[in-house]
Amino acid sequence: MDVTEIQKYIPHRYPFLMLDRVGELEENSHIVAYKNVSINEYFFQGHFPDIPVMPGVLTLEAMAQASGVLSAKTIGTEKTKDYVFLLAGAEKVRYKSPIFPGDTIRIDIKILRVRNGLWQYEGKASVNDALSCAATIYCKGVNKKDFAKRG
Repeated sequence: MDVTEIQKYIPHRYPFLMLDRVGELEENSHIVAYKNVSINEYFFQGHFPDIPVMPGVLTLEAMAQASGVLSAKTIGTEKTKDYVFLLAGAEKVRYKSPIFPGDTIRIDIKILRVRNGLWQYEGKASVNDALSCAATIYCKGVNKKDFAKRG
């Protein structure tokens, strides 16, 4: 799955689309996605100018986006104007090694369970087989119209 197809399943666009391709996807099971990190990424201007390191929270975001693609493919819902998967939470987040320009991040997401529309996943991000980030991630599919109703 290339970036054009990824955009059918999640609403993210430049500069916040954190996936470049999907190498493997088994519906109702797992996904393997990739992010190529370039020195041209917007966040390197300020994080950090002399020692460019990808912010850990953006690694977690990439993992959440891969989770959204997996869930959308699993339920057969392509991205529409009305539907989106939102990050609902993260637990046991651990950062093990930094990510630098030139790295390719491999993102492995496995569905653990789905209950009442809340999806739970096990996620790992690695570079050259070295673990960079691990987390339990939660996402929920919502209708944008319902989400927009606050209060």
